[in-house]
Amino acid sequence: MAAVTINEISPNVLAQQSLRGKVAIVTGGARGLGYEMMRALAESGADVACIDLLAETGAESIATIERECGVKGSSWGCDVTNDEDVAMVFAQIVQHHGGLNILVTAAGINQVCPAIDYTAKAFRKIFDVNVSGTFFCVQQAARIMMENNTGGSIITVASMSAHITNRPQTHAPYNATKAAVLQLTKSLACEWAPHNIRVTTISPGYFDTAMNRKILAEQGEEGVKMRQFWESQTPAGRLGKPHELKGVVAFLASDASSFVTGSEITVDGGYTAW
Repeated sequence: MAAVTINEISPNVLAQQSLRGKVAIVTGGARGLGYEMMRALAESGADVACIDLLAETGAESIATIERECGVKGSSWGCDVTNDEDVAMVFAQIVQHHGGLNILVTAAGINQVCPAIDYTAKAFRKIFDVNVSGTFFCVQQAARIMMENNTGGSIITVASMSAHITNRPQTHAPYNATKAAVLQLTKSLACEWAPHNIRVTTISPGYFDTAMNRKILAEQGEEGVKMRQFWESQTPAGRLGKPHELKGVVAFLASDASSFVTGSEITVDGGYTAW
């Protein structure tokens, strides 16, 4: 009978969380939650590449991260709905940084509108950015990881809207796209696990981003009431702070989550727990 090893070597948990020597791409990383997640990866030691239509803002964000985190960064303008442009930019990033280990797909759009008034053009656009754009990026990342036989961590960004219907605002197409991203994540996790590629998703709830503050402020008193309603429906009694996503994305990107794939982490202050 083979001997049973009881005291197997257990890796140091802090060492597992380090991303030093890794290269990460973050789409939609120029500002908001995408920026906070990109910064988290840089603070953990990874070199970071920002892909965003807001190329100038992305360059400013990367300059800040390079200065404050001491890592190598780069900024790339790209429309994630154009699969040829995505392939070209990913190839350029790999050449510039020397590899790819982590991808976070934070690029996404939304439009608040009654479903009855949604135009076909607007409906297609939101699916093109949120679903097609996500797929084109994860496809390229996986292709590179497979070709280089490195494995890696791909983290999509869905939403609690994949599970609930938001209120009082209406954005049915957005909710549908996030449900699609969640299922896409699960499917790819199963398909790519043999290649040592993990695919997970983060689903944020309501966050106190600069963009949300601007949108609510533009609505005046109605915006104040909407924020109060969101807070009242959240067990934590408040909106999330953007930095509260940093620990989650750093965990999913690192070896500390090496047996985590096909999983979703919902960061919503308990909103979906009611």
